[in-house]
Amino acid sequence: MAKGAPLIPGFVAVSDQVLVREDADDSKRSADHPHVILIFGWGDCLPKHVAKYADGYNQLFPHSKQVVILAPISKAFFSNLERRTSSMVPVRKFIDSIQTSDGSSPTILAHAMSNTGGTNYAATLNAYQEKHNQPLPHQLLVLDSTPGSPYMTWENMKRWSWAMTVGTAAWFPWPSFVTQSIWGTVLLANIFFEMFIGREPAAVFSIRAVDDETYETKESRRLYLYSKEDDLIPYQDIERYRAEATQKGYATDGEMFEGTGHVGHMRAFPEKYWKAIAESWRRVSQEKS
Repeated sequence: MAKGAPLIPGFVAVSDQVLVREDADDSKRSADHPHVILIFGWGDCLPKHVAKYADGYNQLFPHSKQVVILAPISKAFFSNLERRTSSMVPVRKFIDSIQTSDGSSPTILAHAMSNTGGTNYAATLNAYQEKHNQPLPHQLLVLDSTPGSPYMTWENMKRWSWAMTVGTAAWFPWPSFVTQSIWGTVLLANIFFEMFIGREPAAVFSIRAVDDETYETKESRRLYLYSKEDDLIPYQDIERYRAEATQKGYATDGEMFEGTGHVGHMRAFPEKYWKAIAESWRRVSQEKS
């Protein structure tokens, strides 16, 4: 493990963003549980916070392998697709390393939180597509507080700059409105830079990839977890993207929470949260049988 690598008890860091649970025993895994759970954290999430989701999945699916992917906002949104994809290659390599008893592809549950988690998830899809020339085989995609519109508007600029302000609050000694102004300027500069060089923004690629059969298999079910009170991702965006996915042939479920903020649903309503995931996975299992 590299010096300065992120730490989560029970996990081994294979890169500065990717950690693998080391104590999973596949021989004890129930046949109807996923082989692998991929947990894509939200922007600038701390390892100790995303570890709570790993613990929840460990209760729900004991002995399933787990991969946690951390999400520095700077890496997700200010780098090109090649670099984002390179950062997710350790995830793809871990999936490729799994051997099932019958030689089939492992069953996979992917869980992406916020647009930053969605960006890393899309980069993982691209990493798999580049290596295997096919979409990543998986059975369930859980989308927590995502997707939101990837396009720069005044309202989105305020939301995105505030999210970055919160994530970097410990870095700066001045009032938060100063930090938000700085990040707003950085976001605008990045948009103009990408327009100038003709580069597709990270969030735009992510939204496109998740609804494109080249990257996202239609054999996977989706579960959208969201609330009307989310101050970063409007619930109307999530419901619109869910409707579009349904129209394109993706099977979807949805669970709305009352009074919860951005990526705050599990903390406020853990029983409802994990029940929704368990129910969607049960539908996946029934469809396979």
